[in-house]
Amino acid sequence: MAHIKEYIPIVGRSIVDDLQLIADKLQGKTIQHINSTAVGGGVAEILNRMVPLLKELGVDTRWDVIKGGEQFFEITKKFHNALHGRPEIINQHDFDAFMETTQKNIEEVDISGNIVFVHDPQPIGLVKKKSGNKWIWRCHIDVSNPNQKVWKFLRGFIDQYDSAVFSAPSFSQHLPIRQFLISPSIDPLSDKNKELPQETIDEVLQKYGITKDKPILTQISRFDRLKDPLGVIEAYQQVKRHIDCQLILAGGAASDDPEGLRVLEEVKEKAKNDRDIHILLLPQNDIEVNALQRVATIIIQKSLKEGFGLTVSEALWKAKPVVASNVGGIPLQVKHKYSGLLCHSVDGAAFAIKQLLNSPEYAKKLGENGREHIRSNFLLTRHLRDYMLLFLSLYHGEDVVYL
Repeated sequence: MAHIKEYIPIVGRSIVDDLQLIADKLQGKTIQHINSTAVGGGVAEILNRMVPLLKELGVDTRWDVIKGGEQFFEITKKFHNALHGRPEIINQHDFDAFMETTQKNIEEVDISGNIVFVHDPQPIGLVKKKSGNKWIWRCHIDVSNPNQKVWKFLRGFIDQYDSAVFSAPSFSQHLPIRQFLISPSIDPLSDKNKELPQETIDEVLQKYGITKDKPILTQISRFDRLKDPLGVIEAYQQVKRHIDCQLILAGGAASDDPEGLRVLEEVKEKAKNDRDIHILLLPQNDIEVNALQRVATIIIQKSLKEGFGLTVSEALWKAKPVVASNVGGIPLQVKHKYSGLLCHSVDGAAFAIKQLLNSPEYAKKLGENGREHIRSNFLLTRHLRDYMLLFLSLYHGEDVVYL
């Protein structure tokens, strides 16, 4: 783990000094994060980097993970899809099974924080243990157009929290509690984002049989239908009719996403025998992800729905030209024609990819702009500051707090 002073060359000493000043005001408060998985997905990745830094700053912080079986995570995946507006069949049995697991976690999870920070729907019911402490519900997904049946069910819990946090303005809902807009972040010093020697990158390419003899299009994402890997293949196929290129679709699996392996099989079937399509189910190996992003000519994020899409920030931090869907939190990161190109369809993605492949200087400039945009807005130090100010705001009445 990097130490807080190691961020000074990246963001400046004043930023790091401010973090210490804010942290000092949280003395005597314990922060308890709770989510559904310790590995896989953006939430676990952020907490793995953030919790040690909070502790180093002197903020008493702990992180707990709820338990749930296969049925529970099948149901919460349906909730996830439905909240993104996808059609799902959800019945009373699903809600009852969700509550059964929730009740077990209520009985087993030790709530010890002055501030309890609950991430996403899976552990949302733990708020039943609220007793004189402060509770925050952090929504990392796109709920701009949620399935109303699921949203109404969750509202029964959300309304019991002190505050809710969303990643983009469009996700905000009518709630009786205070809401905050706080975007996620990447850690520039993590294995996934730090600079890599060329020999490390070459070793990863050799391992997966990837050559650099033609442009490389890359999407790094969980194998999830909402990431539209099949649409990425279609866009690649359109581009390949005009420009010889190759495609990397790479991603890991999260323990709370049982749908991933099914989607992976669909992707393999779509790719069939195209030897220029590399489908990689990666282990939890951030160095490999880093290498695959650094070798890419263009990085794609063609999500159909997206809470934020940290892979976009990762790509831009590496000064890569990005083609991404104009959904969820992505437009906060990609300013169209300044830090990347936004698209609305397979055809639009293919057109943007061809434009960048045919205009390498333009592509390079977008990547350079993107890196500075991420430095200013989406690094972990800004995220730490926002969260600590949020914690302090919980003890200062009902005043509006702008982060």
